[in-house]
Amino acid sequence: MIQTGELINRARALAYEALREDTRYNGNPFIEHPDGVARILSDQIGLSGECIAAVYLHEAWRMHPEIEISGFPDEVMTIVDGLGKISSIKPKDTRLEAENYKKLIVQYSTDPRVTVIKIADRLEVMRNLAMFPKSSRDQKNLETLMLYIPLAHQLGLYNIKSEMEDIYLKYAEPEQFRQITRKLKATEKDRVRLTEEFIRPLEKKLSEAGIRYKLKIRTKTAYSIFKKMQKQHVPFEGVFDVFAIRFIIDCEPDRKVEQDLCWKVYSYVTEEYEPDISRLRDWISNPKPNGYECLHITVKNASGAFLEVQIRSKRMDDTAENGLASHWSYKGVKSDAMLDSWLKSVRYQLEHPYEEKAEDMPLPPSSEIFVFTPTGELRILPAGASVLDFAFNIHTGLGCRCIGGKVNGKAVSIKEKLATGDVVEIMSGKNQRPNADWLAWVVSAKARNKIKLELDAEVRKKAAEGRELLERRLKNWKMSLPDGLLNDMMHHLKYTSVISFMAAVGEGIIDVNDIKNYILNPDLLVIRSDRPEEKGGPKPDWSATDEILVINAKGVRGLEYKMSACCNPKYGDAVFGFVTRTEGIKIHREDCPNAPRLKERYPYRVQKVIWQEKK
Repeated sequence: MIQTGELINRARALAYEALREDTRYNGNPFIEHPDGVARILSDQIGLSGECIAAVYLHEAWRMHPEIEISGFPDEVMTIVDGLGKISSIKPKDTRLEAENYKKLIVQYSTDPRVTVIKIADRLEVMRNLAMFPKSSRDQKNLETLMLYIPLAHQLGLYNIKSEMEDIYLKYAEPEQFRQITRKLKATEKDRVRLTEEFIRPLEKKLSEAGIRYKLKIRTKTAYSIFKKMQKQHVPFEGVFDVFAIRFIIDCEPDRKVEQDLCWKVYSYVTEEYEPDISRLRDWISNPKPNGYECLHITVKNASGAFLEVQIRSKRMDDTAENGLASHWSYKGVKSDAMLDSWLKSVRYQLEHPYEEKAEDMPLPPSSEIFVFTPTGELRILPAGASVLDFAFNIHTGLGCRCIGGKVNGKAVSIKEKLATGDVVEIMSGKNQRPNADWLAWVVSAKARNKIKLELDAEVRKKAAEGRELLERRLKNWKMSLPDGLLNDMMHHLKYTSVISFMAAVGEGIIDVNDIKNYILNPDLLVIRSDRPEEKGGPKPDWSATDEILVINAKGVRGLEYKMSACCNPKYGDAVFGFVTRTEGIKIHREDCPNAPRLKERYPYRVQKVIWQEKK
């Protein structure tokens, strides 16, 4: 087994050799970048040596894909693969597609630590943002705001999140950043003094009441203050909670005991200081849906300064910081429910970096795939989606004309299934039209609905053609088709609407000459169509009909029928009639070799037949 130190040294030596000719924008050796990321992972996050080794291998392979990086443990290579996939993401419109790109980053992270490493990578870039050209700097700053800061928040990497936020503000709003940081520095002594003055009269009361507590004092970051100023339309001085004090009560984890002690501390604070009741937030009596519990109150001291005070037990604090109701949830950062278990597994690895829990960790959600157009536009489809789904996702017209596609440069059929990361180009033909088979090749609701609409439009078109054909023929024959007779025909042929019936006429499934014969002899013979039965539904037993064809060797009432040559029926044989498309009715013996096939496949064209008695 390779020791951790040896593993890191091997990976760095390989990267150092591969990157020896490469420099950064400031002219320094490029190896500074993976070195910086490695320090963040080791010193600030505490990830294992396998993760640090993966950083060096990833950067070496990304810059020089021709180098050989095999021979390292599978765990390391899995991380390298995930980092490589994330690095290939080139957001086309980060601001509009931020949620989708965040999901894509997560899906590429087969090992959940991949996203954590990518966040550390982005922090190192942000710390050196000044070296980049302005256009690149602006793009990286926007990507950081929209993608990496929310992910860092969700993973509980609060210090990294805050640092990236302040760097973002420094470059996005330099004047605002300078003003806020100057005022924070200028008021630092005041905050220390206010803290001492605030707690001094409370210390004795809390001690005499036997309440054990820990006091946490927090100053908002420049970015947080900036967002408050924007949201509340106030200057720096109007932000009440620039300075906040949090009481964390040390007591047994019993809900009633905890609540009683929190309200007792609340009473001491509000007895000593004037509360702003409108800003009271009681999430102890009524916890938030995500489980967050705490009392929030804003008070004013004797000199008129406002202070935010938060009161909660140690259990509540642990839950808010590390549990399912983590800090990022109650702050309102958008969260996808299907990512929760994955985020929890990442947090576990951060807190237990040396425990082997990889086999127990849930994989990223797989209900969606992320594919790209040739121009780099990101599209999200359901898992199992095909080239045809992708075509309809781009545009309905393109979907209807789709004849195939190219996936990563390889020509494929419209049924080809897609995978995350595929680059898909659609090929179309002007004569292509949707057909019913397409419904079996798509999984997205959009594609299914559009195909059904197009099929319905095609049916209506065929129905118009069929109606026009029938009306023209009837006019030539000087005949009419009364509604009652039309309804009888539809009933016998199992058509539920005039549109579907006329479409069958337009497609030639129903022969207009058969309709003519039926009009002339409605009681003698029921015509059958070649319309296939509904899949999965019962087949009608046409052989059980009460309508009987009576024949003799000379024919009856001029009716067209023939004796089938395959079995040569004779007068008196047990026979049945079979309605053909072009030769009228053919008479078969019941024991004809073809009888089982005809009755099984075409029961709706089988006619009961009896012989007329000879006179």
